[in-house]
Amino acid sequence: MMIEDEYIRLIFGLKLKQIRTEKNLSLFGLAKLSGLSKSYLNEIEKGKKYPKTDKILSLSESLEIPYDHLVSLKLDKNLAPIGEILQSKILKEIPLELFGIKENTLIDIVANAPAKVNAFISTIIKIAQNYNLTRESFFLASLRSYQEAHNNYFEDIENEVEKFAKSYHINLSKRIKSSDLEEILAEEFGYTINNEELEKHQNLEELRNIYIPNKNILLIDKNISEAQKTFIYAKEIAYNVLNIKERLYTFPWIKFESFDQVLNNFIASYFAGALIIPRKNLTEKLTNFFALEEWNSLKLHQIINHFNCSQETFYQRLTNILPKFFSIKNLFFLRFTHKQNSTEYRLSKELHITQQQTPHANRNNEHYCRRWVSIKTIQDLENSKKNRSTFGVQISSYVNQKNEYLVLSSATSDPFKKDISRSVSIGMLLSPHLKKKLHFFKEDTFSKKLVGVTCETCAVKNCLERVADSTRLEKQIKYDEIANTVQNIIKSYS
Repeated sequence: MMIEDEYIRLIFGLKLKQIRTEKNLSLFGLAKLSGLSKSYLNEIEKGKKYPKTDKILSLSESLEIPYDHLVSLKLDKNLAPIGEILQSKILKEIPLELFGIKENTLIDIVANAPAKVNAFISTIIKIAQNYNLTRESFFLASLRSYQEAHNNYFEDIENEVEKFAKSYHINLSKRIKSSDLEEILAEEFGYTINNEELEKHQNLEELRNIYIPNKNILLIDKNISEAQKTFIYAKEIAYNVLNIKERLYTFPWIKFESFDQVLNNFIASYFAGALIIPRKNLTEKLTNFFALEEWNSLKLHQIINHFNCSQETFYQRLTNILPKFFSIKNLFFLRFTHKQNSTEYRLSKELHITQQQTPHANRNNEHYCRRWVSIKTIQDLENSKKNRSTFGVQISSYVNQKNEYLVLSSATSDPFKKDISRSVSIGMLLSPHLKKKLHFFKEDTFSKKLVGVTCETCAVKNCLERVADSTRLEKQIKYDEIANTVQNIIKSYS
């Protein structure tokens, strides 16, 4: 929260500027009326100075405004949202310096154009209300922006991983095992691992672990896979090695209390992924894979299986490595979840590097295109009688757009949620650079699908996979036709 005197200065300045503007007075004019210098008044209105009592009295008389009204912290209705934002914790909860923004810069913007800023803030609030934007989702959106701004690669964390591995004699060229990390947690950081407690609580069946800070106890579900256990241990090591105090105590998270927790959860997860899938090892394997003259899905699966990780961890790790070491920067990561026999596919996680790619989350409860390989792999999984992952690859060609994407996807059953399937996908823009980088890429190697974004906005004709009419597209076409007719009428009278 802003310190009190800073808030008082800014509110006084906002009110003074609003009153002066309403009376059609320039700063020069108010200076003449009040006897105060123009530069001093400018400092007041920007919230940098607070006048003494005699000067407030002079302004009150000059503007014919009651003294009490001028010094009151109550803002008029049209400025009230600004006051709420300034008094809230939001400016402190999000570390603005991560985005290269200083708090006083925001204050200057507010002071220079309060009405416009107020309208903008009000708009954001209404959008948030309409889309049911929670505090947690706002934090997560901020984190995604932070990741995307750095092409989702963080050299300092990568270096810390290699420094840790060297200190504890961990061979990063070999498969990391949970037992290796458990020994470090116990011997070096004094952890006690308990894999019995969580099983006693049926309502905690979706939790993989709980950390009890004052006892240094890690409660962990004994039914999780080796890969999941390794990732959890690697995250706990990250919290200790990086000396992270403001952290979450459950995985998956229940709720965030602050943006620091969101950011630190990401940092620990990034550390874990970089430890389990080291950059040098993965880069070497991908270099050899991209050099293949023919596409070989088995070779890709062998790379994934070389590391002790889930498919999601591997696909997310690609979003770190591909932009940095292969200059493949126009890409996206998607995670879909689906409850069996439901008509809804939920996009539960997304990341876009370099630019907002075409397949992105919508907030209109529309139906995602069933032609996406992300959804196809889930359907294949649920139609299969075999208890194993399904994989898919396709070129997605978007209707009425030039961009095409090579998309890799895999789907598995959620081990913690009954009757829930999920897929993870990575899509890469088919640029000349990508085609040159992937030696195995040939136009006829992969199946190509003409896809949309949602059924409601899709112009694909005779689509057998369509589950809803293109209502929003039809409405837009109707409006465009009306606009063209009106324009033609106007022209005919010119």
